[in-house]
Amino acid sequence: MRSTHAIRPLVEADPSIKVKSVIAEIQGRFNYTVSYRKAWLAKQKAVAKVFGDWEVSYQTLPVWLKAMTVKMPRSRVQIKTLPVYRESEEVQGVRVLHRIFWSFYLCIVAFRHCKPLVQDGNQNTVPIAFAIVEGETADAWEFFLTNLRRYVVTIDGVGIISDRHTSIDAAIARSNGAWSPPRAWHMYCIRHIGTNFLRRFKASYLHKLVVNTGVQQKYQRLKERDEAYTQWCDEIGVERWVLAFDGGHRWGHMTTNLVECINSILKGARNLPVTALVRSTFYQLNELFTRKSTEAHDRLRNGFMYSEFATKRVEESFRRARNIVVNRFDRRNEMFEVREMQDGTIYTVNLAQRHCDCGHFQVERLPCRHVLVCCANQRLDWQVYVHDVYKMSQICKVYRGEFVPMGDPSTWDRYEGAKVIAN
Repeated sequence: MRSTHAIRPLVEADPSIKVKSVIAEIQGRFNYTVSYRKAWLAKQKAVAKVFGDWEVSYQTLPVWLKAMTVKMPRSRVQIKTLPVYRESEEVQGVRVLHRIFWSFYLCIVAFRHCKPLVQDGNQNTVPIAFAIVEGETADAWEFFLTNLRRYVVTIDGVGIISDRHTSIDAAIARSNGAWSPPRAWHMYCIRHIGTNFLRRFKASYLHKLVVNTGVQQKYQRLKERDEAYTQWCDEIGVERWVLAFDGGHRWGHMTTNLVECINSILKGARNLPVTALVRSTFYQLNELFTRKSTEAHDRLRNGFMYSEFATKRVEESFRRARNIVVNRFDRRNEMFEVREMQDGTIYTVNLAQRHCDCGHFQVERLPCRHVLVCCANQRLDWQVYVHDVYKMSQICKVYRGEFVPMGDPSTWDRYEGAKVIAN
């Protein structure tokens, strides 16, 4: 009992605290070394004291979710349950929780103003949907992706970046085109491509070259080492991992690292009882939206038109826009040819189609240095070629929604559904 009381503050601060840290705390306070099992049990009891009983949490989950959808209409919740049997006879009024999908309405609206990669114009990931499933199975991914497409990501032209997990590929194959071109583009994380290459060929000295191939098309150098390397790369499909061939659907993002920040938003949530876990997404996102909205409006009030990311990118392009010769090729100021004096490289710029041979213009939807010199040469407004997603007014729209306080449970509507229990 004393040990549970001692580690309670630690659990409140970080529910994901390691058991070995619990052991060290008890050792330091009581000069007594507790077994791993006892420390684990003490932690579970502390979590239950702070966040609610583990078993009861399953029963309160549908109650909380119903209250949330009443407070925030048009939020989406899908619960999949399984029957309970006693001696081969189904028990009425009781169901086993199998999977759950949920998305807050404010997140659904926020996505409409993001890049089609669940990211705002300042490179911040915006969580839009969550799920609790039994594991990374094809069925579980199909459950999540089906609900995501049905309720949240309803637009076409979206990009998905993932590892090469066979369950994800299987789920996408089952989607009847919902997650396939032209409605969506599934692309692979270059970090995972590099790892798979190492596993296949055991050639660590080529790892960096493979990763750079995804960005700079260094196929020839790889092919010179061994055609088997490029054959393996080609079998994956260059449009799925090489930036130059992805049609701009990655917006310049080569890895899945951009979603790692969600771990900081939902720190420790996986270690909580199920209702506390779902509830934590509500309160953590409320804090995120409130903070990001304040930051965006402050920047807008201070006279900044674009996000910090876009501003830095354009400033960098301006600094590099030197010693470039411009030739105009039509009277409409759309087609140009530019030559960099330093190395003699020639690039074609098509302003009407938002395209430059260097690739940066169409990838990030921001004017590259070649576009900037063309605009300066003909006195054109370069800001026309900054995508709306980078405007502070647009970022304000991402976070303009406000979460509604849940209030005391005694004020909630009565729940009359089946009792939900753990598997």
